[in-house]
Amino acid sequence: MAALFETLVLPRASALPSVAFSPVSIPSSGGFSNFGGLNIRPSRSSAKLISSKKLGRGGSRIICEAQEAAIDVAAVTDSTWESLVLKSDSPVLVEFWAPWCGPCRMIHPVIDKLAKQYAGKLKCYKVNTDESPSIATQYGIRSIPTVIIFKNGEKKDAVIGAVPESTLTTSIEKFL
Repeated sequence: MAALFETLVLPRASALPSVAFSPVSIPSSGGFSNFGGLNIRPSRSSAKLISSKKLGRGGSRIICEAQEAAIDVAAVTDSTWESLVLKSDSPVLVEFWAPWCGPCRMIHPVIDKLAKQYAGKLKCYKVNTDESPSIATQYGIRSIPTVIIFKNGEKKDAVIGAVPESTLTTSIEKFL
């Protein structure tokens, strides 16, 4: 696998035309929900090379689907924190994350799945600690990803790190 990446040229995203995704078979890590993993978006000149399984210096862009999955859970900012989290009638799960954090991108699909699984029982939000550092400071966030569960406006539980879905489910079930 290392030899494959040594011969792969990855130009800037702005230099690549928009082409359909072609999946790469990557084993998923245990405990996390399944997503397509990494995809290669070929440039027009390298499309033939990828289809014949020969990756040359034509240029391709590798995309992590976990990062794109983050769109499903609504973002909370300093201005919406009180109304969405602290004054919520139902329990709230908040993920503290940052775009540059690899483990945060790994846990996004898990949070998305939990948001769908507990729809109507639990509200799920995310806080970008780079954009809203005051919220992170207020709750003593020192490591990301950190998931905090709030009930009646109070912090009830916190889980630090990219943990398996079962760990978050156990924490959620205590407060439903």
